[in-house]
Amino acid sequence: MDPLDIARWQFGITTVYHFIFVPLTIALSALVAGLQTAWVRTGKTVYLRATKFWGKLFLINFAMGVVTGIVQEFQFGMNWSEYSRFVGDIFGAPLAIEGLLAFFLESTFLGLWIFGWDRLPKKLHLATIWMVALGTTLSAYFILAANSWMQHPVGYRINEATGRAELTDFGAVLTNSTLLITFPHTITACFLTAGLFIAGISVWHLARRKHTDVFRPSLKLGLVVSLIAAVGVIITGDIQARVMTEQQPMKMAAAEALYETSQPAPFSLFTIGTLDGSEEVFSIKVPGVLSFLATGDFNGKVEGINNLQAAHEAKYGPGDYRPNIPVSYWSFRFMVGIGFLTALIAAVGLWVTRRGRFPNSPWMWRIGMLAILLPFLANTFGWIFTEMGRQPWAVYGVLTTAASVSPGVSAGSVLTSLIALTVVYGVLMVIEIGLLVRYAKAGPPSEAEVLPSTDEDHSGSGRSLTFAY
Repeated sequence: MDPLDIARWQFGITTVYHFIFVPLTIALSALVAGLQTAWVRTGKTVYLRATKFWGKLFLINFAMGVVTGIVQEFQFGMNWSEYSRFVGDIFGAPLAIEGLLAFFLESTFLGLWIFGWDRLPKKLHLATIWMVALGTTLSAYFILAANSWMQHPVGYRINEATGRAELTDFGAVLTNSTLLITFPHTITACFLTAGLFIAGISVWHLARRKHTDVFRPSLKLGLVVSLIAAVGVIITGDIQARVMTEQQPMKMAAAEALYETSQPAPFSLFTIGTLDGSEEVFSIKVPGVLSFLATGDFNGKVEGINNLQAAHEAKYGPGDYRPNIPVSYWSFRFMVGIGFLTALIAAVGLWVTRRGRFPNSPWMWRIGMLAILLPFLANTFGWIFTEMGRQPWAVYGVLTTAASVSPGVSAGSVLTSLIALTVVYGVLMVIEIGLLVRYAKAGPPSEAEVLPSTDEDHSGSGRSLTFAY
């Protein structure tokens, strides 16, 4: 077995697994902060109960995200040492800032938020959860800055003496055109994930006529956030497709299984190609749509896979510069299709629940459960498309994936760690789902549980721990 293939599988499995938790953490922190703000401003206990309920689910997800994310950094040294040696000066900078600034920011203030209930003044305590939300957003920005550099390297030079890439303009890395559109696309996807997470759990409780005072406003919040975020995902995704066409034309061609250059280029609803991915066998197409997605013009020219392969060989030398076309093609379609479906669910949900209505039908909670799952699938397929569509490059046009793997690591060593991590992550997934289901079913705390006790406790402080995990 080839260590390169096993290392790619390991990194893919651990990254996709970790990315399951990230979008929910980013957006749910902000929505919990919004609910606590509503409580501080209005004094209504229902918002405090909602804050503590959704806050508990946020903390479970945050903890699992931290645990699964630690492994990512170690893999760069273990399995991808050549990559780390070549681009470490550049790639390491935004990751270091993410760890030292953003992560410490969110983790420090998260601790203050957890243990500061009934100990900090209301507004000061509220500020801590907003700082957590800021920290998670900054983490996303710096991590995406590192990844965007891999997609579109800027602000660097190759030192011929050392054979390494060196950072020359950190500002260029932080204002990379790829980053500036990838960040809003990712953040809107995060809010879509959290919005439907809140809406789905709220529907489940409302279908059972439980805790309606908490879950009616939560349902509305979730659906409104989901619809706005879905529109944002569509708009930013459209812009991102045009940037991608300019910077990585092979990725766009693979996403559409477009083998020959076309003007105008049709959008493929369904395509079957040869086993080696060299040509199209059968396809159902909509004329001109791909040209519009890629160039903003229904008559725009889109380069095909075969032409781009020839151009890449002329520029970079002999080799196969095509990504895995079936994976790129279908992951792109699943990402886009599920994204539009989530927007439809949010819009229909707002319509059928308008003016306090809630249809007494079993399909409501079933769709609600499905709605929770859909954004996670869309995020996963989007990440797979982004990374697989860049292949065979680790850093586009600069460093191949094959040249990035650690030369001294055997296939047996990588396979052992792959099996171990997959098993451990599988156990963690069972624990994560079990905890989320358990506390989601339990519902929000009662009014008596969230309000400070008026009775003196054993210490005479007159306070009780009202937000313990």
